[in-house]
Amino acid sequence: MTFSEAMLWPMVAHAALVFGLYFLLSSKRVGAVREGRVKAEQFKENREEPLESLLVHNNLKNQFELPVLFHVVCIVLYMTTADNVVTVALAWVFVLSRYLHSYVHLTSNRLRHRRPIWIFGYFILVALWVWLAVWLALN
Repeated sequence: MTFSEAMLWPMVAHAALVFGLYFLLSSKRVGAVREGRVKAEQFKENREEPLESLLVHNNLKNQFELPVLFHVVCIVLYMTTADNVVTVALAWVFVLSRYLHSYVHLTSNRLRHRRPIWIFGYFILVALWVWLAVWLALN
């Protein structure tokens, strides 16, 4: 593995979180159907998410908002060779913030804990984009 490939591993780690959330969402939905609390047809257009799976569903949607910009910047950093030990570390910190955000969201769901984690990840992502812009401007 070259150093530059190190930039791709945080993306793999985030994808693992998303796959895990899909598994959890499916488990919650199947459980709700099996226990008779909802009907399978309810998921046809998904107008009403059962309470059992609502937090997971909402958290999964979160993984396709801000993290989309994360994946883009990681790919561009990798393709332009603008990645370095700092950008790789920042990428890992961003992914850690997503895992922590998901944990809080799916457990206590307390905004006073969840919001600072989200804001921290947001600023890490901004730093990655600023580094990319600086690197592009200087090269």
